[in-house]
Parts: sequence; C-alpha cells; structure tokens
Amino acid sequence: MKRAKEALVLILAGGVGSRLNILVQKRAKPAVPFGGIYRIIDFSLSNVMNSGLKKVGVLTQYKPLSLMNHLGMGEAWDFTGRSRGVTILPPRTGEKESDWYQGTADAVRRNIDFLQSTPAEEVVILSGDHIYHMDFDAMIEYHRSKDADVTVGMMVVPKSEIYQFGAGIVDKNDRIIEWEEKPKVPRTNLASMGIYVFDYKYLLDTLIRDKAEIDFGMHILPRAIAEDNVFAYPFYGYWRDVGTIQSYWEANMDVLKKESGISPQRWQIRTNIETEGQIADRAPARFGAACQLKNCMISAGSNIQGSVINSVLSPGVVVEEGAIVKDSILFEDCIIKKGAIVDLAILDKRVQVGANAIVGFGENYKVANLLKPSHLYTGITLIGKGAKVPPNQKIGRNCVINSNITEAAYSGQMIADGESLFADGEVS
Repeated sequence: MKRAKEALVLILAGGVGSRLNILVQKRAKPAVPFGGIYRIIDFSLSNVMNSGLKKVGVLTQYKPLSLMNHLGMGEAWDFTGRSRGVTILPPRTGEKESDWYQGTADAVRRNIDFLQSTPAEEVVILSGDHIYHMDFDAMIEYHRSKDADVTVGMMVVPKSEIYQFGAGIVDKNDRIIEWEEKPKVPRTNLASMGIYVFDYKYLLDTLIRDKAEIDFGMHILPRAIAEDNVFAYPFYGYWRDVGTIQSYWEANMDVLKKESGISPQRWQIRTNIETEGQIADRAPARFGAACQLKNCMISAGSNIQGSVINSVLSPGVVVEEGAIVKDSILFEDCIIKKGAIVDLAILDKRVQVGANAIVGFGENYKVANLLKPSHLYTGITLIGKGAKVPPNQKIGRNCVINSNITEAAYSGQMIADGESLFADGEVS
C-alpha cells in the first residue's frame, strides 16, 4: 500500500499581499506576525509537520529575507534529518529581471527541476498565507480512494463572499463538474481553499504541456475538470484567508475567543522562537500592580503598567501607566507611553506612541482611507514599522502612518480620519 508520507509539499509563499498595506511594506505576506508569537506561514508548516509529511519546498519571491530568516533550516518544524527537509526555492526570473512568477502554476513550473529531482507519489500544493488546521494525510488518502488526478480542498462559505474564491459545482460523488473563478453571480457556495493534491506524474505532464496555463484556479483546474478526474475534499474546520486588513484583524481577534474555533496551542502550531526578537531570550512578562487586563494575549518580555483590553501583544511590548490599548494588535517592542490611547489599530514593530497621544481618535468609522479605500474602511488605523507618534498627537480612524516616520514629520496635532502621513510630512 502506498504511504501518504511519500508526498512532496510545495508552499507558495511569494505573493505580494498588497491589500495588507504597510504590513507587507518590508516583508512577504506569509512572514507577517500573527497571534502574538507566530507568523502566518507557521500554520501551513505546522499542518505539514503534524500530518507526518517530510519533504517541503517553499517558493519565495517578494521581499523574502525575513521569511527566509524565520524558516532557517526547518528545525522548528522538525524538517531536519536524512529523510526530511525544507528547501527554500528563491525567485526564478525569466529572460527579463522583471519577469517574475506570473501565477501560481507558473511559479511551480519554474521550479520543475526541483519537482523532477524529488520524485513522489503526490504533490501537495499549499498557500503560505492562510490560518487553519488540517490533516493532509487524510486528504491524500481521500485523493487515492477517488483515483483522482487532482483533489481540491473546499469548504462552504456564504454566497456573499464567494466572489473572492474559486468555486466548484460537484456531483453526488464530490467530483467537480464545473468551475467558476471568483464568480460575480455565484451558483454555488463551495469555495476553494487554495489547497491541492496532484498526482505527481499528472502534475509534471500538466506543467509541461501548456506554458500558457499560468494559474491553477484560472487555467489548469477548469481544463482538468473538463478532461480528467478532479474531486472536492470537504473541509469543515476553521480556515481564513488573511489577505486583507479586516480579515487579518478579525482572525487575530478570533484567537481571543474560545468559541471561534481557532486554537494555535491545541492545533500544535510551532514557530521559530530563535528568530531575532522572538521569545527565546525574552524574560517573562511583567504586570504592574495597577494594570488592568481583559480578554487579551500578552507575550513574553512585555511590561504592562496600564490597561490592555481585547488585544494581541507580541513580545517586548511596553504599556506605561495610564495608557490604554483596546481592540488592537501590537507587534514586537512597541512602546505606549503614559496616558496614551491605542484604539482599534495595528502597530508594526518598534512603534512608539508618545505620552497622551491617541491612535484611533473619534467615533467616525465611515471615512475610508483616501488613498486605499478598499484596504481601510472599518475604522482600523495602521502605524508602520519604527514610526513615532509625538506626545499629544491625535490620529483618526482608517489612517496610515508610514514606516519610520519621525516626530518632525507631523505638521499639526491632528491626522484626520482617512488621511495618510508619509516620510516627507506630506498628508494625503
């Protein structure tokens, strides 16, 4: 009997993820911190590890340095040894330097030499930017039981959201008989999770036969459904694509809710605690006598003297006396000075909010960001890596403060709802 452990895993981790705005200004989307101590890619890697799969290739492209540092040699996920390993596959350009991966299938095709040098029974293809818990061993066994050429992980989503996904129509045996990529008028509520199991030889033949097929959802799956055996693998657990600011914030807030279905600890999600700034060398968190905590996650190395409510704090965050952090996500080593308020905001690493400043000022959540209205429209304000907010400064809703902004860049004491501040002091 074939063993599922013989499968090869490819994790697509090269996307720009532009809808995450300044959170991906200096890092790849899968490397964005999540849930206090994790990064987004930790979930895919841990699912692979917990499924007993041993050989992994990670396809990188956009600003891969922090992601590569985080992956290391794969020790954190037990991908070291004679029979196991993680291989980082750097960008493969075409004839022009600007000719990067044109789609998901094109990315795999340009690494076909890795596929050919790593024979397997099946190839599992994953995205590195989803939050979920899944047994790939069971999916591979399902794939074999159906004698499938391709198996697609799929789940039911509200029809109002199906326009964001590939959608499949199945028969009574779960064979996919029709496919719609991001349909505007959906005929099904069954959405693709971006998780595929391919027969190894079938994938190689598919990649070689037509180089114009550059995307799995747009090109390869529709043709395979028409000509070959493609099945849907039903999934019923927690899964979220955190490709937007809103979905990213909601998934972090789900970590704080017992009934949400997400539990990194129960799912046995691992991270690289040796990454610079992570928890390996951090002291335990400290809590002052007057601090107030409610429904929050506080990571190692933090010093909390003020109030933290319904928020997720990464290692090394300081909240001084009288300061309030509410409904927010703070990355490593942020400092919130005395009397400051951070309300419904995401702060990247090493942000400093001055005394009595307010990030998330006012109650008007309806003015979307003027530059990126599709990114910020629910009141969330973003502060970029290393930025400083002056004392007594007020920053409204749906604002963006760019990375490394200094106090001198602020021309007044108010950044209005929907405005963005750049390094030269220009407000838009």
